[in-house]
Amino acid sequence: MSNADYVLANQSGAAFRAELNTILGAISSNNSSSSEPSDMFAHMWWVDTTANLLKQRNAANNAWITIGSLAADNLGHAALASAQTFTAGQRGEITALTDASSIATNLALSNNFSVTLAGNRTLANPTNIVAGQSGSFFITQDGTGSRTLAYGTNFKFAGGTAPVLSTSANSVDRVDYVVASSTIIHAVASLDVK
Repeated sequence: MSNADYVLANQSGAAFRAELNTILGAISSNNSSSSEPSDMFAHMWWVDTTANLLKQRNAANNAWITIGSLAADNLGHAALASAQTFTAGQRGEITALTDASSIATNLALSNNFSVTLAGNRTLANPTNIVAGQSGSFFITQDGTGSRTLAYGTNFKFAGGTAPVLSTSANSVDRVDYVVASSTIIHAVASLDVK
């Protein structure tokens, strides 16, 4: 297909119909062409047949944004239901938890969490627990140290015994976890990480 200028001039019936069909053809083919459309509008689509890319005009109407490659599955984007091979490092943020007597965690917010203990605390059973999620809790003693941490009943440790945290002021422990079910979180601790 080709591009169109999207301007219908005053003209006779047959010429009007021909121009309208050209415009409708450009719309239905996402402006497929080896060159960009002569008249561009914010958010319009263009299939760049030379580069084999799907592009969209930006909101300011001054540049094209490449959406993806037409030669690749999912336009080259990651698919949730497919195995993926990433060619660059992937990372998840570390979300700070609010220190409290019972520390609340919403697993829908992140995979990795941090908290500084300012007293003896309990890491409560998280909300939004879904089997297969994994990550880490980075637990830091405050400047006083000797803070204890108990765990909600969903946390399961090897041998059935929860770890005793490092007690030195400002020491850091890490508890890694894998969610096995909506009520079971397998966990293991790395203590006094330096």
